[in-house]
Amino acid sequence: MTQHSNPDWSTFVRERVDAHLVAFFDKKRAQAERLSPRGLEMVNATAALTLRGGKRLRPLVLAAAYSAVNPEGDLADCIAAGASLELLQSYLLIHDDWMDRDEERRGGPAVHTMFREPGRDPHLADCLGVLTGDLAGTYAWELMAEAPFPKWRRDEGFEAFATLQIEVYFGQHLDVVADRDVERMHHLKTGSYTVRGPAQLGAVLADANPDQVLALTGWADPLGEAFQLRDDLLGTFAVEGTTGKPGDDLRHGKRTALILEAEQRLDAAGRETLAKVFGRAEASDGEVAATMEALVACGAKDALERRCAELRDVALAAIGNGALASVGCARLTELARRLTDRDR
Repeated sequence: MTQHSNPDWSTFVRERVDAHLVAFFDKKRAQAERLSPRGLEMVNATAALTLRGGKRLRPLVLAAAYSAVNPEGDLADCIAAGASLELLQSYLLIHDDWMDRDEERRGGPAVHTMFREPGRDPHLADCLGVLTGDLAGTYAWELMAEAPFPKWRRDEGFEAFATLQIEVYFGQHLDVVADRDVERMHHLKTGSYTVRGPAQLGAVLADANPDQVLALTGWADPLGEAFQLRDDLLGTFAVEGTTGKPGDDLRHGKRTALILEAEQRLDAAGRETLAKVFGRAEASDGEVAATMEALVACGAKDALERRCAELRDVALAAIGNGALASVGCARLTELARRLTDRDR
């Protein structure tokens, strides 16, 4: 697909990535049957998570960046690399859910909980979950190797792919140890594999020049932060049935940017209201609702909303210098709004 063949580029990318993943998992099931039929449960668990919902934002970012550098390029060439990013996300989500003791993901069971069977040691089930995450990570590398580009360009893609993963691990470390440097954690953990990494990968595969890389980085970095701020808002103010239950992050005791902002704004009564809910899984719906009202009243929610809008404006300004092709800029603009205005 070139820029002229179909204006609905995002549907094309999503559908082709989904089809590529379905075919890939069919091959992996056949491989598991040859290696060890009992291991099919790992393949099936990975497939269940990967194909269950998901917005395919990362493949879209990769494809938009690619077309911003190479507007005449075929977006079909981006599909294997885009599917690889989806497997990478599955790998990270599987391990993240286990670390956070989360039981659900994308409206279904978290992968480590899929292995909990009557009579099976819970520790063994968790081990199988971690092992399945490892397998998904290896699948991601295998898919990246399928990208139909010259070897030298694919090698540069491997380097970019490795860099974004290393950044994720250091960001996850900050998250696990509850470091208060939330901005750095967002930059490393979320920005790296959600926006910056896919954009850099698209740039590399399109053979971007330094000015184009600079423009794409200027677009990606603020949007990575904005994406996480939107996540923080949704983790508390979710519409039930989309991203989870309202107040989930409050009950889980997650020190998000929303909480850090609120701590600077709440009065004594507001802090007391927050303390009744924060980190208490058994907090009542009424207590959660009162805390959400306090977060709105103190201005913390509006502050994050404004920051998201400011970051989006910074991102859009970065791609307005003429270094990138207009068709790609239009797609990057569309994604910037989608990343910052989403409700799930």
